[in-house]
Amino acid sequence: MGGESKVFTLAEVSEHNTTKDCWLVIEGKVYDVTKFMEDHPGGDEVLLSSTGKDATDDFEDVGHSSSARAMMDDFYIGEIDTLTIPERTKYTPPKQPQYNQDKTPEFVIKLLQFLVPLLILGLAFGVRYYTKSA
Repeated sequence: MGGESKVFTLAEVSEHNTTKDCWLVIEGKVYDVTKFMEDHPGGDEVLLSSTGKDATDDFEDVGHSSSARAMMDDFYIGEIDTLTIPERTKYTPPKQPQYNQDKTPEFVIKLLQFLVPLLILGLAFGVRYYTKSA
């Protein structure tokens, strides 16, 4: 990896997104992995899904071995112009209404609205049964 490194834009790298011509961006470096497509343990689909973007997270999430990292030198073709990579936006969860923990009275009322009619119905059947058998 000595000497002058060619600098590529993300648009240039993105054009190489087929099984016959596949480039990846990992940790600011550009790799031509075309020759490795058939030999990649995860299959060529994994590599193709990482084209056209910074694939560093995809690469790191898998937990590649030190020998896999050493193989990368064979595929290195240059650097990426980091200004051409879109800035990642941080995920912000949507605002949710504040949970009111003091809903006990509402719960009791709803429970009573359900239980009182059942109690009355049970009492009516009990009285009817008792008066018929007596």
